[in-house]
Amino acid sequence: MPRRGAAETRWQLRYRNGNAVSAETAADTGPSRGRGNVSGMTRRARDQDGPGTLTDDLILQQADQGALPDEPLAELAARYQLRPSAARPGVLAYAAQLWARRHFIMGFATARNVAMYTEARLGQLWQIITPLLNAAVYYLIFGIILDTSRGVPNFLAFLITGIFVFNFTPTSRVMPDSLPLIRALPFPRACLPIGYVLIELEQLVMSMVVLAVIVLASGEPLTWYWLLAIPALGLQTVFNVGMGLFLARLGAGADDFSQLLPFLVRTWMYASGVMYSIQTISFVRRHPTVGYLLQVNPAAVFIDLVRTAILQTQRLGWPGSKPYNAAACALYDLHGTHLENSAYCHGTVAMGQLWLFGAGWAVVAIVVGFVFFWEAETRYGRG
Repeated sequence: MPRRGAAETRWQLRYRNGNAVSAETAADTGPSRGRGNVSGMTRRARDQDGPGTLTDDLILQQADQGALPDEPLAELAARYQLRPSAARPGVLAYAAQLWARRHFIMGFATARNVAMYTEARLGQLWQIITPLLNAAVYYLIFGIILDTSRGVPNFLAFLITGIFVFNFTPTSRVMPDSLPLIRALPFPRACLPIGYVLIELEQLVMSMVVLAVIVLASGEPLTWYWLLAIPALGLQTVFNVGMGLFLARLGAGADDFSQLLPFLVRTWMYASGVMYSIQTISFVRRHPTVGYLLQVNPAAVFIDLVRTAILQTQRLGWPGSKPYNAAACALYDLHGTHLENSAYCHGTVAMGQLWLFGAGWAVVAIVVGFVFFWEAETRYGRG
């Protein structure tokens, strides 16, 4: 068996019991026979000392003698079931790794959420104050100055619900902001976008408490329909995870996208009926196709699901929720009168269809986002 030369190649073999051994072997200085660098390759042994395995003592003995088998390293790796330690796992294996690190994800999200306001004197109260200030500004501009409240009963509760739900949207620069952590520790990188969605979810829970108080104070009754807000927000959470994974990969590839993202999100907000009712805009009423596309976009779907769950005025006045009546519909106008008759008008999207669209968007987002992010797993943090 020929001996090897002076150049060294490190082999690392890991057994199923967690023990590891590394040996310095010499690379042949003669003509190349297809050897490659197998640094960091790991071994999954069938049996620790069974037939066809390479034991620790044998490796160390052969390493000291400089007499490892003289064969192409790729073939040697295949024979002893070696694989690159940095190789991307399969989709199911990757999902299993994420599940195994669920406690890490929860701890990461909670820690980041607490640290976000540690230097502010009001601390966690800013999670409530910020959306309330936004609601006050939007109410002043859209509700009073621009008078988009016409045709919308209980506009204040309508507006705040839309703002709180839309704020539960992944917009953070997840991967660029987490580069030190990515380069320091080995873990499935999808933990980070999922963790950021959980941060937004924790903030939403606090905001929903404030929202419930405002809605009840505005005169809306507390009914069993409020429970429908839970599955609605659950579907939105699944959608946000998929969307967060998708945006995280885009943001990791080019910083230009991270700079463009706030403008895209702002446009999305204005197109989703956060500050106005899509069904009461005259342009939309004249162009039903445009109205349909606006109402079935994901943000508008989840906002409407929550609104119809906790706002009785929205649920009872939803166009199409009652049989069409031309005379009753004619009494409904855009000046704030006969708002209850809007239910007798033709509806663009029925409330039952909203749930189908919400479930569909959630499934599409999580599947596409997960696979899209997983495909680049080994490239994150490489600069």
